Amino acid sequence: MTRRWQIGFGLVLTALAGFVDALGFIRLGGLYTSLMSGNTTQLAVALGHGEPVHAVLPALLIAAFMVGAVTGGALAALTPARWVTPAVLAFEAIAVTAALVTALEGARLGIAALFLALAMGGQNAVLAHVQGFRAGTTFITGALFSFGQKAALALAGRGPRFGWFGDAAVWIALLVGAVSGTLAHAYLGVAALAIPAAIAGALCLGAGLFTLANRPAAGPARS
Repeated sequence: MTRRWQIGFGLVLTALAGFVDALGFIRLGGLYTSLMSGNTTQLAVALGHGEPVHAVLPALLIAAFMVGAVTGGALAALTPARWVTPAVLAFEAIAVTAALVTALEGARLGIAALFLALAMGGQNAVLAHVQGFRAGTTFITGALFSFGQKAALALAGRGPRFGWFGDAAVWIALLVGAVSGTLAHAYLGVAALAIPAAIAGALCLGAGLFTLANRPAAGPARS
């Protein structure tokens, strides 16, 4: 991919994470499906208050996210480099679709949320860096910190004038995705999960077609 396509791809993935996280936050009453720092705090508060029952779901969400991260990393390590993005996106699309099916069948929402956390953990293996800033991941606190540092360097004349733009765009993408997820939930309820499932599937298909269309040229035939 060219840098422009990488940036666009990463921002769409970040918005998708915001969409999913907003749905999880609304349905789970303050827990997250992609931002594990918040779940870690919730886990710690529950344990500190001596309420182990309330610690179970945040602990499971963290565990599911870690399993997704390990799975995404394993796919990235074991899949031929050209096919890493389609492979990881296929895993994500399957996990989000499983969350949708589970939620629509009336199972406990916590189970659907575990599939979402699994998907978000795997997503981080798709496109971690785009020439100087993180894109397509769920590490938004890091993006904000990087934005602040680069903005300070730009103001001091010691860094690129617009070097902060990429990190700012990542944060805005998450914000837009979360607002979209909130609005979609207001109209569709848990069926709103069909939107990120479709987006992940479309991205997987697009990445696969792009990979096929840009196959390495065959080497010269041997006599």
